Parts: sequence; structure tokens; C-alpha cells
Amino acid sequence: MPRCEQVTPAVDTPVDAVISRMRALDAALHPRDGVAVFNRVYLAVTEAVDRYVDAGRFADVHAAITLDVRFAQRYLAAVGTAADEGRPPACWRPLFQLRRHPGVRPVQFALAGINAHIGHDLALAVVDTCRTLGCAPADLEDEFDMVGDLLVSLEERIRDDLMPGPDLFRIADPLTHLLGSWSLDRARDAAWTAARALWALRELPDVADEFMERLDTAVGFAGRMLLTPLAEPGCR
Repeated sequence: MPRCEQVTPAVDTPVDAVISRMRALDAALHPRDGVAVFNRVYLAVTEAVDRYVDAGRFADVHAAITLDVRFAQRYLAAVGTAADEGRPPACWRPLFQLRRHPGVRPVQFALAGINAHIGHDLALAVVDTCRTLGCAPADLEDEFDMVGDLLVSLEERIRDDLMPGPDLFRIADPLTHLLGSWSLDRARDAAWTAARALWALRELPDVADEFMERLDTAVGFAGRMLLTPLAEPGCR
């Protein structure tokens, strides 16, 4: 497989700086804040990517770092927009709107954030990276797959760690059904398809913009479903 041209891109934020920003965000937010729940999950993924980089696990380290940073910047930009009382992308709005809702469980916050980030941001980050490095999506497939595998490996742990315990058994069943309607693996596959489609549409900016808008809206709709409030124990 051909690799990206080994040009030196202007990467705005190295992985270590991205991790520092996520750690600062974690320290600033209340632990039960829905954004904080997702941030902890994403921080763990980014730290794992950093370890992979240090261990030489990526065939093209430069491409992996660029993709990781471009990907993280999408999330951090949404956080910044929300903090400034702006209007973040539609895919992120449900999480910001419901981040303190008492009827939404931590696992819902985590997966809603992953849905927004994988379903929308990842495709755009691939295109951003291709433009930065002067390559095509196919040249990033190995890096995309490795980052995606890290995310998928965390999904089961997220569900195990954040699902309610026996004291909340009254909501566990509807929660299981709700979360069973979404798959990170399928979302990753869809993100790769979307990235390739956007790259193919790069000479048709009007069509590409419409595609991105519809993708954003669709992912936001899925996120809103994942954040359906469930009754607290003792409520009917």
C-alpha cells in the first residue's frame, strides 16, 4: 500500500499537548458531568495511542500522530464552542444539552460522546489529515484501523464499568435494550465509508457540505436516542 508523502505538516497540537488539555478538562469538570464521563474515556484512548506511538506500533508514526491530533481537535473545538455558549455541531449538542440530566446514566454519556466523535468527527479528521499530508484515505487505512481497534477494545470495558449495579436493576433492562441498538464497530465502518465519500467529493464543495451537514444531523439524532432519560430507582 502506498504511504503518505513524507512532508512535514503543520500539526497544531502534539499528542502530549492534547492529553494535557483533556486532563485539565477532567480536573475542571464535576465527575458526574456527562462531558466529563466521555472525556475520561477519550483520554484513556488518547493515552493508549501515545503509548503505541512511543512503542513504534504504527507503521507511519507521522500519519498516526496527525490523525490522532486532528481527531482530538474536533472534540476539543466542540467543547470550546459549548463553553463559549456557541452552537457546537449537531452531533455533539445532545451531550452538551443533557450532560447534567439526572435520568441519564454514565454509560449513556460515554457512548453518546463516542457516537458523536466516531460517527461524525472521525470521517472529517481523516479528510483533514489527508489534506495536511497530501495523501488519500487509503494511505491512512492502517492507522485508522489501529485507532479504531483501540476504541472498540474499550467499548466492552465501558459497558462493564459504567452499567448500573444490582441496586439499579429496575432500569438495567431498558438500558441494555437502548444501548444494544448502537454498535461502535458499525459506527467505525460507517466513518470510513463517509471519509472516502467526502474525499471523492472534494472537487464538489457544495455537495460535500450538504453531505457533512446531513451526516452531522443523523449522528446527532442517534446521540439523542442514546441519551434517552431513564427512570430513577423508585420511579414509575
